[in-house]
This record gives sequence, C-alpha cells and structure tokens, in this order.
Amino acid sequence: MIEYKIDILKALKDKGFSAVRCRKEKILPESTMQRIRHGMPIGLDAINTICIILDCQPSDIINVSSTKEELDRFGLKF
Repeated sequence: MIEYKIDILKALKDKGFSAVRCRKEKILPESTMQRIRHGMPIGLDAINTICIILDCQPSDIINVSSTKEELDRFGLKF
C-alpha cells in the first residue's frame, strides 16, 4: 500500500506551484491531482515531476507498506 508522507499539494503550493498553475501549465494532470487529494497512488512520471519541483527523493514523499491482503496475494507472510 502506498501512503503519502506529506501533503504533496501543499508542498507544491509552498514552492509556487498551485493547483491552478499545475493545471494551466500542464505540470500535473487534474486526474493526478485528484488521485493525490484522495490518497490514491500516482504514476512514476508524476512522482518524478513532484520530486524535481520539491528537490526530494520518492522516499521523502511516499511510504510503501504491505497489507495482509497484498502479502496473501503473493503467498508471503508477515
């Protein structure tokens, strides 16, 4: 399961990249911003863009942890 460690949209806004600017300049698609708002995973291109703007690494903004269902799916154990 992917979880966001920070409020990505707020961090972008603090760097001068408001939702309006991201949409207008096609920095991030609205669908990606919606996924972020709802805590859903986003693609690597979006993570790359965000990391460039925020001058960070993916591990600074996302955390990956395994749920029981995901482990069961692959026949793994806690």
